[in-house]
Amino acid sequence: MFNFTARRAAALLVGAGAVSLSALAGGPTANAAPVAACPAPGATAAQADEEGASCAAESEAMGAAAAYGLGGNADADAAPTSLSLAIAANGGEAASASQYLSGPAAIAVGPGAMAAVTGVRPGLSIGIAGPGATVTVTGTSTPTCTGGPGFAGDFQTLQGCVSMG
Repeated sequence: MFNFTARRAAALLVGAGAVSLSALAGGPTANAAPVAACPAPGATAAQADEEGASCAAESEAMGAAAAYGLGGNADADAAPTSLSLAIAANGGEAASASQYLSGPAAIAVGPGAMAAVTGVRPGLSIGIAGPGATVTVTGTSTPTCTGGPGFAGDFQTLQGCVSMG
């Protein structure tokens, strides 16, 4: 019998994020996109704009937000005791916002990719959008995946979606 614990759920989300970041970092570098990095641990705000890449991150005390634009636009916002991550690459747009004890991650890769993930209750959530996809996680209703290839998993509502494009 398979027991899906919170530890396994966290490992799954961290693994998915690591694979996504590895794919982004391991790509060709000949025409590397500009990188905008915005880490914001604690009561901090960060903003960067680099030739077609931008990011903004804001965190309250005891929270942590991070946004990375690799030829895309990323925005992350974290409330106290929460984590928020947004990564946008190659024309994607990612937005992540977290409230108390939530940990949303939004990843958008490719032209027209849009990922918007919100954490409103304790739990982790992830949205990954590929070219032309729109992935939305509200934390209160069923996630939606439309357009191109996309995936969402929400441990706040125990629901998810997949779009094959």
